[in-house]
Amino acid sequence: MAGELRVGIAGLGAIGLPLARALDQGVEGLSLAAVSVRDQAKAAAHLAGFRHRPRLVPLAALAEEAEIVVEAAPAAVFEEVARAAIARGRIFVPSSVGALLPRMHLVEEAKRTGARIVVPTGALLGLDAVRAATEGAVESVTIQTRKPPRGLAGAPYLEQRGIDISGIAEATCVFRGNAYDAAQGFPANVNVAAALALAGIGPERTMVEIWADPAQTRNTHTILVEAEAARLSMTIENVPSEENPRTGRITPLSLLACLRGLTSTLKVGS
Repeated sequence: MAGELRVGIAGLGAIGLPLARALDQGVEGLSLAAVSVRDQAKAAAHLAGFRHRPRLVPLAALAEEAEIVVEAAPAAVFEEVARAAIARGRIFVPSSVGALLPRMHLVEEAKRTGARIVVPTGALLGLDAVRAATEGAVESVTIQTRKPPRGLAGAPYLEQRGIDISGIAEATCVFRGNAYDAAQGFPANVNVAAALALAGIGPERTMVEIWADPAQTRNTHTILVEAEAARLSMTIENVPSEENPRTGRITPLSLLACLRGLTSTLKVGS
């Protein structure tokens, strides 16, 4: 419809498909124009019941079809999606926020083209408070992530070091370090840490602990902030997606809320 912003989604998995369905049901000011996927036949089956079926296009073509490009694909194709969107001056909304940390040159490129990079809250909480606190002096920011072992399976950090967590019987800390290194070693698991780092004091100073905990049934994130203006302590327990246990069910909902905020007359939060 006239006046609506067209949305293109890269990926129709545990994040992209629920988001696409919500947009198809109707979101004021937005319309789903196109999607890009690896498995065309599977995508066609998913889209069969849509009221307004979007076009299936290659990754690089999403930016030609839409003013807003949402990345909900494997981190391996992050740069391809991002570069195409930024080159055309689009609004780029990434879900693989960890993939942005080693590619901050994309922010400079967005300044040149007039594009915007809008990072959603994702499976986290309290980013408004963290952003507010960092307008003043901040001593430290730490995030502790606890997940069932299957939610960390396949992480490069674990595979490179031969760490097998499949049979652990008690909570085990498998990583301590900064958000930049965490994003490299756990690209499918620490988008929350990357978003926190970007909202706060940066990836080098934001500290991360990752625990594999067989007693956990939810993906749990605890944020601790020591700042001049406030001391923050926040915990969120996310229900893992059945399709992808590395992702919480709240993540596509966060993306939807982010998109609503781009067009809504009343926007709550900074």
